[in-house]
Amino acid sequence: MPTDLAAYQDRAARLDTADLDFTEFERRPLNDDALRCLRYMHDVENHTVCYLRDLLLTAAHKDPAITSFLTFWNFEEFWHGEAIASVLAAHGENGAERVSAMRHRLGWKDRMGPLAHLTGSALAGESFIAIHMTWGAINEWSTQAGYARLAARAQHPLLSELLHRIMRQEGRHIEFYASEARERLEADPRARRLTRFALKRFWKPVGATVMPSPEVRFLIRYLFEGADGQAMTRRIDRRIDRLPGLRGLALVDSAVKSTAA
Repeated sequence: MPTDLAAYQDRAARLDTADLDFTEFERRPLNDDALRCLRYMHDVENHTVCYLRDLLLTAAHKDPAITSFLTFWNFEEFWHGEAIASVLAAHGENGAERVSAMRHRLGWKDRMGPLAHLTGSALAGESFIAIHMTWGAINEWSTQAGYARLAARAQHPLLSELLHRIMRQEGRHIEFYASEARERLEADPRARRLTRFALKRFWKPVGATVMPSPEVRFLIRYLFEGADGQAMTRRIDRRIDRLPGLRGLALVDSAVKSTAA
């Protein structure tokens, strides 16, 4: 087992919110725009288990280090969703009902997810793991940036504290994904070609494949338009540039601009 994975497993835990008084949101509720973003984030965090379902049908399931990481990653992401659900509950909303409605709404798109991953894995073989690790790193960078931007825009002390706790755990997810992506891309020229192709052809902002288009456009505009938002997306693109074979994609900045248009 890689040393970094052993360290991650030792630190993996349910998000600690015991000391947070969520009734503060009843006394000082979020504004409508911040709450709308938080609904999006809640729904996407709670879809993580469906991504895990799809990934376990691919070559990733053969690698014990990858499956060990995914187990703890899914556990922590679940508690991120539950913590956000507590914020929604303080605003009179039911998170479980949102999750159920989302899974029913996705219909055939959700049923096609396993087939798409199985087909991609069959075509890419072991290189598929490099694609997934890179995809995961980019999604985690984007998610962490989204939480940072929401905290900055909402200017609510309790929400900021909660989001920064989530971001710290997301940081550990990033460390694993990015490390695995770098090593696998560096070692496999075919993986570099396939990953570059897959990202250019199929990558979309986090949640864009499962959330309604108006919600995706709203979130992108609210969080990433303007100088501060653009600086954040370009920072992610610079991180992608540092991965072997991926320089010059301008992936996140371009996707954000086209999605928000």
